Amino acid sequence: MTLNSIGLDTNTTKLLANDLNNLLANFQIYYQNLRGIHWNIKGKGFFDLHVKFEELYTDANIKVDEIAERILTLGETPLHTFEDYTKRATVPVGKNISQDDKAVRLIVDSLSELLKIERELLDKSGDANDEGTNAMMSGFITEQEKTVWMMKAWLNETV
Repeated sequence: MTLNSIGLDTNTTKLLANDLNNLLANFQIYYQNLRGIHWNIKGKGFFDLHVKFEELYTDANIKVDEIAERILTLGETPLHTFEDYTKRATVPVGKNISQDDKAVRLIVDSLSELLKIERELLDKSGDANDEGTNAMMSGFITEQEKTVWMMKAWLNETV
């Protein structure tokens, strides 16, 4: 086993970085979806949702940077083209969404997909003794579960 400069197995970190690149691609699509619904939202909930969507896309933008920096920390290169993102992403793409319920549904569906990816990464990073990735995934999951709960409450649905 060959260890890198942060004490992790190099073969394992390549696999983790690949999974993190998948997460990065999905976060970039999620981020762009949030920008789109922020710009295009209409209706009586405009003022509240416009602000909420801005809060969410600002947070997503920070997470995109954290994911890319983690990939670099593991010694690999983060994806950085829209072509790469669209090839790898599995979150739904929202186009021309202006209705409040459809916008919130897009967020719930996107976060549900991100949570699946993050839980897989949490397991893999735990097995690899990669506390940096593990802690990042744990934090993301905690925040996103709460957001899903809040968005589902807004939709008048249960988790």
